[in-house]
Amino acid sequence: METKIKICGMKFPENIMEIAAVQPDYLGFIFYDKSPRNFENEIPELKKAIQKVGVFVNATLEYIMEKVHQNNLDLVQLHGEESPELCHLLQQRKLKVIKSFNVDNQFNFNSLSIYYNYCNYFLFDTKGKLYGGNGTAFDWRILERYYLNKPYFLSGGIGQESLSDLKTFFQKDYAKKCLAIDLNSRFEIEPGLKESIALKTFIQNLKQQP
Repeated sequence: METKIKICGMKFPENIMEIAAVQPDYLGFIFYDKSPRNFENEIPELKKAIQKVGVFVNATLEYIMEKVHQNNLDLVQLHGEESPELCHLLQQRKLKVIKSFNVDNQFNFNSLSIYYNYCNYFLFDTKGKLYGGNGTAFDWRILERYYLNKPYFLSGGIGQESLSDLKTFFQKDYAKKCLAIDLNSRFEIEPGLKESIALKTFIQNLKQQP
């Protein structure tokens, strides 16, 4: 299985090191003060193979760049109603940009086209009351309607019980554009505190999928 693993909503330095030992491809840190996973610590030194993603919700360019420099972030994930112009400004500053969209069965994939040239990846999360971390999955079959040639992150309520569904998903043509799966709330003891053994087991089982 070539799909990468992103573990998002990290919060506590000791737990960050535990989860880094599981060797995810990306670790996500949320810079949004209304989130219970809002990151206010210092990111411990990580292996270069693990890319650090800063997650922002309707933040200003200045605030984003401040956090990028403070934390030496590799990617910026925009999880609100940010404009294509903001995405473009971040790309001009040599940052890789993930633009998130909360989707449901009525989602119109045509709405992505204005962002196509101004972000590196899309992220599809479940539409819910919160901007993220709702803990529920959307119907991945709607991604059959995704026609753009841009890799995406698959997010929203992925947990241990998702292994069988993921096996089915990865056999579909539309899964070929899935760069990574995004794991968060279904592996938590409390917001921001991840279960390292559960994550390690899940990732091992996922990689063993035919």
